[in-house]
Amino acid sequence: MITNAWPHSCKLVLVSILLLESLFCAPALAEEEFFEVRVAEPYLEMHTGPGRGYPVYHVVDRGELVKVIKRRTDWFMVRTKRGKEGWGKRAEMELTLTPNGESTKFAEAEFGDFTRRRWEAGFLAGDFEGANIVSAYAGYYLTQNLSVELAMSQVFGNFSDALTASANLLAQPFPEWRLSPYFLLGIGAIYTDPNVTLVNEQDRTEQISNVGVGVRWYLTRRFILRAEYQNHVIFQNKDDNQEINEWKAGFAFFF
Repeated sequence: MITNAWPHSCKLVLVSILLLESLFCAPALAEEEFFEVRVAEPYLEMHTGPGRGYPVYHVVDRGELVKVIKRRTDWFMVRTKRGKEGWGKRAEMELTLTPNGESTKFAEAEFGDFTRRRWEAGFLAGDFEGANIVSAYAGYYLTQNLSVELAMSQVFGNFSDALTASANLLAQPFPEWRLSPYFLLGIGAIYTDPNVTLVNEQDRTEQISNVGVGVRWYLTRRFILRAEYQNHVIFQNKDDNQEINEWKAGFAFFF
């Protein structure tokens, strides 16, 4: 009796599992529909990334269909029937045809492309309480409104030079505006190197905090003009802290 009942129970369990999979897993396994185009030129180049600096690793021959997965400004991620994925230039994608044989048209990249970026980097220069300052930074967008940045600055003064490093949190309340304000808050360290002509002065490293406001002006689909003001507080070993005002502006790009 046991040997005959066991196979029957296994069948019931197996049928139950298959029914559950058909109810809950089938929708997830359904393939998402994408726009398809047919290569009309001798070939379509597929780059490893959305930019001219990324190498071509595969070409699609004339007559083959590719699916357009997503767009990043003037670059399109495409997928071949064999599952290969890569990025094609807009100029080449506009030479493809629809499955009906019509010319493919792609809309101009809109301002919304600014808000879909993730990385930003740039250089700024300005005034650090009467001294010249040059800064470089790189940032990552956690959301459209919130980003984190790492910044390095070199200060050139009459009596001492300084090197600062900071980590900043930026809030951008209106990312969809072409002229978009932002607020920042950060902490870091400053290394001060006094000139050799000064007496009884030594190199020192101190903690520093900063708050500031700024504005981004989106010049093109990739480049930004950025200007900001920061107020720094240097936590000195003495009882009193030192406040520094900083003004700077420069260019940045995002990708």
